[in-house]
Amino acid sequence: MANKDYYRILGVPRNATQEEIKRAYRRLALQYHPDRNPGDKEAEERFKEIAEAYEVLRDPEKRRLYDLYGVEGVKSSTGFTGFRTVEDIFSTFSDLFEEFFGFSRRTRRAPRPGEDLRYDLALDFLEAAFGAEKVIEVPRRVPCERCQGSGMEPGTSPKVCPYCYGRGQISRSHGFFTISTTCSYCQGEGKIVTDPCKACGGEGWLRGAKRLTVRIPPGVADGTKIRVQGEGEEGEWGGPPGDLYLYIHVKPHELFRREGDDVIYRLPLSYSMAALGGEVEVPTLEGSTKVKIPPGIQPGEVIRLKGKGIPRLRGRGRGDFLIEVTIKVPKKLTKRQRELLEELAACEEQQREGEGPKGFFKRFTGRD
Repeated sequence: MANKDYYRILGVPRNATQEEIKRAYRRLALQYHPDRNPGDKEAEERFKEIAEAYEVLRDPEKRRLYDLYGVEGVKSSTGFTGFRTVEDIFSTFSDLFEEFFGFSRRTRRAPRPGEDLRYDLALDFLEAAFGAEKVIEVPRRVPCERCQGSGMEPGTSPKVCPYCYGRGQISRSHGFFTISTTCSYCQGEGKIVTDPCKACGGEGWLRGAKRLTVRIPPGVADGTKIRVQGEGEEGEWGGPPGDLYLYIHVKPHELFRREGDDVIYRLPLSYSMAALGGEVEVPTLEGSTKVKIPPGIQPGEVIRLKGKGIPRLRGRGRGDFLIEVTIKVPKKLTKRQRELLEELAACEEQQREGEGPKGFFKRFTGRD
């Protein structure tokens, strides 16, 4: 789609009306029509060029963009880049050709890709972390078992179309040239099914489900989308199948919380363990492990286990496992526990008194 003068191509002034543009296109389309110029590549290119010009100038918005910014303005704003084939033109202007010539030129049904499918897949926390192999059943169209996808009753065969005699097209003369149109009776197939399958009604398929085994990579997160190529709906008339998209939903874990590729675990410690330190057993993604608690650890402090978190989905290595400390205060105490805590409280009170304003003044001045 080069920088072309569409008004010059159609031979109309820049202020031409829509009717003038349409008449100019009709005249040039008749002149350079492929059926009037069989085998003439230059005429075919000219036919595509005038169709491109007409497509832009007949549309008020495309014409406005072209007048302001030229061809690139149309391309960047609308995505229109011209016509690749003559059949694209006949498909786009089918109604117009019926108006011009009384009928249109169409080809047999083009291959149509199958539709993409969506499947919502729930995973446990650990399955998402380390990957899994899941067997799923995807609702989709499946070939009819009775007719093996042919659409015909078993033991029968299609018949030659009585209207086009198997050619798939009907040729009609109009003035000085002939246009071939798709046979409306057989839809361009050249054959018709006279005994449709009783199970699928001649469609060749039924609604069902396909059983698949899918591999989930390690490190997927809630909301991850995975494409499984070629496992969508089957294409029509020889078109390729669509794709299947898995939408991942990760169930919450009762102990762990995920942030990016890190895993957070809240570790409740007793007051004595936090004060004295020691060794505790902590659950991780790969089982229990012993962790040293430094004396005097404070609530909210974090102990980091490097490389023990979630494997990175699009990279190497793993995140970290973060142990967030909390202090567990008992709601009920034994008599001995209460006695010990009361002794501790008394010691702390004496310490506070010694470090209070009077104690500080005494140490600073040497006087009470």
